[in-house]
Amino acid sequence: MLTWLSPKAMLLGVICRPRGHVQIMSMRTMMYEADAAVTQQAGTRIPAPVGHVLSVIEEAAESSKLWLGAAAVMAAVGGWRGRKAAVQGVAALALAQLVSNGVGKQLSDRPRPPKEWFPHDEVDDRPDSSSFPSGHTAAAIAFTAAVAPTWPAAGITCAAPAVMVAVERVQSGAHYASDVAAGASIGLLSAWLIRHAPHLIMRRWC
Repeated sequence: MLTWLSPKAMLLGVICRPRGHVQIMSMRTMMYEADAAVTQQAGTRIPAPVGHVLSVIEEAAESSKLWLGAAAVMAAVGGWRGRKAAVQGVAALALAQLVSNGVGKQLSDRPRPPKEWFPHDEVDDRPDSSSFPSGHTAAAIAFTAAVAPTWPAAGITCAAPAVMVAVERVQSGAHYASDVAAGASIGLLSAWLIRHAPHLIMRRWC
């Protein structure tokens, strides 16, 4: 299971370890400080009206309602291309959620960002599960990235709320910026696998 070091623990590691380990620990410290700075900036610098809009979009995306609704619309009005995009999007979303929530959060034990970083009440509504990675972001990016190559217009339409979900997860105090980056990476990889796995399997076995 992955563990996450506090700045104090990192400093002790720098003092007590050989030079090679000191360099590694220093890099970890710098990465943590940059991650923390971006996270705090998102929590304090984004205006309240913008934060409210982000919260509305995130609520719509909760339990993948937004993406499943989008898939239903695409399948209903988009013909064969809409149906193909919808199937690929939902499949990528499901894979991303499995990897992020079913595997990633079980292997890591990262606490949520400190509540005192966020001067708003949204921070009280976050879940108690591991902060790493962001499952909401993984699902949003996976769906959008899987849909876009088949139906670019639909992908562009989904891109805006997907980005807003990712920003909201940091702004609300639910995640560190690095959690969101990891979730986005999982989403992109899931979309790529869903789109290319059938061809790779056929190439191997045919």
